[in-house]
Amino acid sequence: MDFSLEIPANLWVFPRGMERSGEAGPNSMEWTSKYGSVIASSWDIGTSDGMNEKGLVANLLWLVASEYPPFDQQGAEPGLSVSAWAQYALDNFATVAEAVEALQKEEFVVVTDFIPGTDKFTTVHLSLSDATGDSAIFEYIDGQLVIHHDSSYTVMTNDPIFSEQLAINDYWQNIPGNVFLPGTNRAADRFVRASHYITAIPQTDDPRISVAGVFSVIRNTSVPYGISTEGFPNLSTTRWRVVADQRNLVYYFETAITPNTVWVDLKKLDFSENSSVRVLRLDGGETYAGETSAEFVEAEPFRFQGLSDPG
Repeated sequence: MDFSLEIPANLWVFPRGMERSGEAGPNSMEWTSKYGSVIASSWDIGTSDGMNEKGLVANLLWLVASEYPPFDQQGAEPGLSVSAWAQYALDNFATVAEAVEALQKEEFVVVTDFIPGTDKFTTVHLSLSDATGDSAIFEYIDGQLVIHHDSSYTVMTNDPIFSEQLAINDYWQNIPGNVFLPGTNRAADRFVRASHYITAIPQTDDPRISVAGVFSVIRNTSVPYGISTEGFPNLSTTRWRVVADQRNLVYYFETAITPNTVWVDLKKLDFSENSSVRVLRLDGGETYAGETSAEFVEAEPFRFQGLSDPG
């Protein structure tokens, strides 16, 4: 997660059976969560990353080119705040194929707005992946939903749009990665580096080696702390890194300003309906290390930011 502003992040445990609103005013999507999840929040107003109990992973990244469809608060199509877009997927789907089948019907409108207290209009794209190795990227370009669905799509960065990221990477396939790789903090360069290294690291079923390998790729393609380019939020400091072991249901998380990596074994959590919402607070500089499922405490769930909020 890269951004020009500090993003206070906490880890949350959400059980099954939660009543949800799309927070788009009176014409909002409503649903009940089918699956429990562990998520990373942004400012406790939205879900940016997470994994559900079936191993589906959702990630949001900034995409300046995003343009969402117009939304009529009095119209026939309900709205879903972009702050809850990733959570909607985690709540409702066990696999990427299920999500693609449902989301391509466009039965709701993704609604966005400015991040509270800033002049930054929220424009993001969504990636989903699952325990089978399938993946898909969802982007709204010129008001139209574009879905890239293929298990070979294992890397997504910020701008440009995903089809152009693929084209750039195709160009670099003709230049051996062990000879030369682009080294700037531009999103396109980071896409090329990640695409090379993710296949160059050991391919193994050993979770310790595979998690270490993926973290090493993510760290290599992160933006150093304190680096920011005005007007380009996708060329900014990496705020946190996440690795999800979807087969073993372990969620790893580290921020740029704490020395330790924490992880959560979802198999140790109670996701049953009517179980409590819990939080592991990290936004105040708290430091944890290792498996932290027992460190979560009961809490009231945060409210997703949406059009219904004043101001």
